[in-house]
Amino acid sequence: MANILVVDDEYGVREGCRRVLALEGHSVQAAESAEPALSFLEQQRGEVDLVLLDVKMPGMSGLDMLNAIQQLDADVVTVMVTGYATLETAIEATKRGAYDFLPKPFTPDELLGKVAKALERRALLREARQLREEREHRLLEIATEKSRLRTIINCMADGVLVTNREGEIVLYNPAALNVLDADASSCLGRPARDCIRNEDLLDLIDAALAQSEPSYHMVGQEITIGQGPPRVLMANVAPVRDDPGQLLGAVVVLRDISRLKELERAKSQFVRMVSHELRAPLGAIHGYLDLVLSSSLASEHTNEAAMLSRARDRAEALLSLVDDLLNLSALEAGAVARHLEPLALGTLVEECWELLRIKAEERKVTMTQCVEPNLPAVIADREEMLRVLTNVLSNAIKYNRYGGAITVSLRREGPYVRLEVADTGIGIPKAAQEHLFDEFYRVKSRETREITGTGLGLSIVKRTVEAYGGRVEVVSEPGVGSTFSVIIPAQQ
Repeated sequence: MANILVVDDEYGVREGCRRVLALEGHSVQAAESAEPALSFLEQQRGEVDLVLLDVKMPGMSGLDMLNAIQQLDADVVTVMVTGYATLETAIEATKRGAYDFLPKPFTPDELLGKVAKALERRALLREARQLREEREHRLLEIATEKSRLRTIINCMADGVLVTNREGEIVLYNPAALNVLDADASSCLGRPARDCIRNEDLLDLIDAALAQSEPSYHMVGQEITIGQGPPRVLMANVAPVRDDPGQLLGAVVVLRDISRLKELERAKSQFVRMVSHELRAPLGAIHGYLDLVLSSSLASEHTNEAAMLSRARDRAEALLSLVDDLLNLSALEAGAVARHLEPLALGTLVEECWELLRIKAEERKVTMTQCVEPNLPAVIADREEMLRVLTNVLSNAIKYNRYGGAITVSLRREGPYVRLEVADTGIGIPKAAQEHLFDEFYRVKSRETREITGTGLGLSIVKRTVEAYGGRVEVVSEPGVGSTFSVIIPAQQ
C-alpha cells in the first residue's frame, strides 16, 4: 500500500483516480488546487509516496508546484496529468523534478501502469537514500574509530609499528621512532629494511610475515640497539590476519627495558657482593663453634654447650641463606656453568636421601621410592639436580608430621620424566599456593612457626627446572599433605 496524493481541479479526474487506486489498496488523498495540496504534504512530510499533479490549475500551476514539492520532499515521485502535453512542457517538468506524464483522457489500466512504475521509482529512491545514509554513517564510524585508534597509539609509551604483507611500514607512533632512532618523514610507505637498522628485529618481522598457518602466534625477544650506550628493547611481533585468516601484515610492539635490565644487574651484583662478604666470616664462626662443641668444654659446661649449639644452628641457617642467595643470583644473571650429562633420577634420589637421613630419623619420617622400569635418563647438570632434589625432599621432611611418610615416584610422561614427592604433612592453604614459588615467601601459620628456612628453595627449584625446559607443579590440602611434581625432558 502506498500513500498517493491526487491534485487536479477537475472533480471527475480526482474522484476517478481515487476510486481506481483505492480498489488496489492504496491510501489516496485528493486536492483541487496547489494550496491545500502543499499544506497536506507539509503535514505528512516524508510519508507521501506519489503525487498525481495536473499541469493546468487555477492559482499556482502544476509546474510551479513542482518546485515547492521538491523543497518539501525530494524523494516523492511526481507524475504530471495533462490534456495539453507538449515537448516544451515535458522538458520543463522534467527539469523541475517530474518523473513521468499521464495524458488525458486515460483508462484505469493506463493509470495503474503509470502508478506501478512510479512506485517502483519511489522504492528505488528510498533504498538508495537508506544505502547512502548507511554509507555516511559507516564512514563516520570509521573516521571516528580511526581517530580514536590514532590517538591511543600516539599516546602509548610503548612503540608500535605496523607493516603490510610486503613489509612496508603503514603505521607507527612517535614512541617507535624514538626507540628505533628513525626519521618520521622517510618511514611511511617504505620497506622496513630501509628504516630499521637492527637485524634481529627485521628477522622477527620477516618470520611473522612468513607464517603460513592461519593462527595467532606472537614472538617475544630482547634486542639491543644503539651504537653508544646500548638500549635493550623487548620486541613482541605477531602477524595480522583478517577473519578468513589471510595475512595482512605484522604488528610490532617495542618496550624499552634498559632501566629494568640495569636495576636487575645492580641487584644481582649487590646480592653476590654481600653474599660473598658474609660467607667467609660465617664459615669461620661455624667452624669455631663445631670445634668448641667437639672439645671437652662442651661436656663440662652443659648450659654453655646448649647456647653454643643454638649459635651453631643459627650460623648454619645463615650459611644456607647465603648459599641460596648465591645460587639465585647466578640463575638470574645467567652465569651458571652447566656440565650436562645423562642422569638417573632414581639414583640421585637415593643419594639425596642418604644426605638427609639424619634429619628424617629425628622426625621418624620414612621414604618409599617407586621407579618405573626402563625409565630414561635426563640430560642435566648433576649438582643442579642434586640441589633441586635436596630442596624438595628437605621440605617434605621439615613440613611433615612426626612419624610421617614420603613417597617418591618416578615415571615417564610422554617426552618427560615426572618426579613426584608426596608427603603426609601439614599441607599448604589454597591462598598460599599461588605465591609458593615467589622469592623469600614462606607460609606463616602456627605449624610453621618453629621451622627454619630461607624462602628461596622452591624459587631456585622452579628457575632451575624451567631452565631445562621443564615445569614444577604442586597439589596440596591442609592437614592431609602435599605432592610436588618436577617434570623434566627425558633423554631422546
